[in-house]
Amino acid sequence: MKLKTLFKPVASIALGMTLATSTFAETTMRVASWLPPTHPQNAVVLDTWGKWIDEATEGRVKMVIEYGMGHPKTMFDLVEDGVVDASWSVHGYIPGRFKLTESVELPNLNASAEAASVALWRVSNKYYKQANEHDGLTLAALFTHGPGQIHLAEPINSLADMKGRKIRLGGGIQSALGERMEVTPVGAPAPKVYEMMQQGVVDGVFIPAGEQKTLRLNEVTKQLVLLPGGMYTMSFAMFLNPDFMAGLSPEDQQAIIKVSGEKLSALAGRAWDAGDAEGLKVAKKAGVSILEVKPGDLIDQEFQSMIKGMDEDYLSRVADREVDAAGALKELREIARNYKP
Repeated sequence: MKLKTLFKPVASIALGMTLATSTFAETTMRVASWLPPTHPQNAVVLDTWGKWIDEATEGRVKMVIEYGMGHPKTMFDLVEDGVVDASWSVHGYIPGRFKLTESVELPNLNASAEAASVALWRVSNKYYKQANEHDGLTLAALFTHGPGQIHLAEPINSLADMKGRKIRLGGGIQSALGERMEVTPVGAPAPKVYEMMQQGVVDGVFIPAGEQKTLRLNEVTKQLVLLPGGMYTMSFAMFLNPDFMAGLSPEDQQAIIKVSGEKLSALAGRAWDAGDAEGLKVAKKAGVSILEVKPGDLIDQEFQSMIKGMDEDYLSRVADREVDAAGALKELREIARNYKP
């Protein structure tokens, strides 16, 4: 655990006698992040969480966001090892460890990121917690991005045209979709997608519409294919180092917990929803061809046929977790589809 403690200055003649009563400890909470500072996850979610923590702890805990600390998959280890105090990352980057959270990634959820995030948080607390997939971390939030869509360097007329194309995939359910679509999968962190498309390393990417703006994909994309409800969502976690939390006063621990959880999960989902709306505007302004697939269109029919059996495959994969995964999946979808902000 690494804590940086600063003391407010006091009159030198009273320093020795009044240090304990005239000052207070201000703890710097170092949070690692890996998307650009302008991305909603940093500019909105982490910034707001930091303000909430500052206010809840009456200024005793201050957040500092740090960038350039490695691949997003390393964030879990950085926090567990105490290199930083908190971070966030993608469950799908650690295959095998995080399996239950894939429930929210499955196709046909048909809900906003805010609704999906709240549903995931509630279902995780009710069903998934006992499986200890986040063991070694203090979970602060669970959330999803908005509907994942298809961004392409060259347009398609049907999903059959995707066969053999090199597509950047981010793990999790995306990998299963890519296999069923018979694309050539390419792994890379999201911030590398622009460069990879620009250089022709990949022909496209499965990612939310918001990245047309935040990752500047509008500059390298010719077609954006929007499926009804999207193809999938991706699950994320925000987490803290338990030793960092233990080093705080009980009062400040409770203050951070109070401004995390479902409240923070909803904030994150809401920010990603807003980012998607902005990304779509940017794509249209840049002249990206938008193929908006309607229910029942050829591509939608192809997609619905392609994803048959994915729920059953998921339930089979998580059978070793010994939780009521089928009940959790049903409840998650009910919560998300009936969610009212």
